[in-house]
Amino acid sequence: MNHANLEQALSLERFGRYLAWAAGDRARAINLYGLNTRLSESLYTPLQTLEVALRNRIHTVLTAANGEDWYSEAAGLLLNARQFEQVTEAIEELTKAGKPVTAGAVVASLTFSFWTTMFNKDYEILWQQTLHKISDTAAPSGLKRKDFSKRLTPVRILRNRIAHHEPILSWNLPKHHRHIMELIEWLSPPAQHWCRTHDRFPQVYPNEGIVLGQGQLANVSNSSPVREVPQ
Repeated sequence: MNHANLEQALSLERFGRYLAWAAGDRARAINLYGLNTRLSESLYTPLQTLEVALRNRIHTVLTAANGEDWYSEAAGLLLNARQFEQVTEAIEELTKAGKPVTAGAVVASLTFSFWTTMFNKDYEILWQQTLHKISDTAAPSGLKRKDFSKRLTPVRILRNRIAHHEPILSWNLPKHHRHIMELIEWLSPPAQHWCRTHDRFPQVYPNEGIVLGQGQLANVSNSSPVREVPQ
């Protein structure tokens, strides 16, 4: 393989992180880049399942309590200015594409950040009144808004890093994968069962774990912390 040509395609700025992790060993850096790509790919199924289950549960619960246009300004539920902008953008995009502006279409067009914002502290009252019903009856009793938010915030950041093809090897990926699966189960056990059937992360993540820094890739257990800016 012509390392120089690959580095040029990836850009030194992007590939530089892998070179640093590999102490300048270009063959090892390329292997790390490949591992990062495979892990990013393997997380797509859990992340997709979580996003779809989350938005559908929120939409179902809020529709039952406030009508299917619960996201409109007239409904008075949304408290974040950026969320209003996202709804407006979704409607504009649907209109521009000549598609019907239905509640289902708007909901499907809203970003993951829109849904995770529903668990900010500003929504504590909504959680207590209505939103807590998103949890499946089989979920642990007494789940709080913070139980969702403390898992969803890093998952959202991880999702965005994957979407922008950024390095994720320094993250404690087994922990976040476990949290994603936990969230899905709270929302929908059937969705979690389906996800586990198609989930490739356990097979792709190295059994010996990942340790980065000082150019060394050492053998550690999956329960060990991932070094080099752990998340």
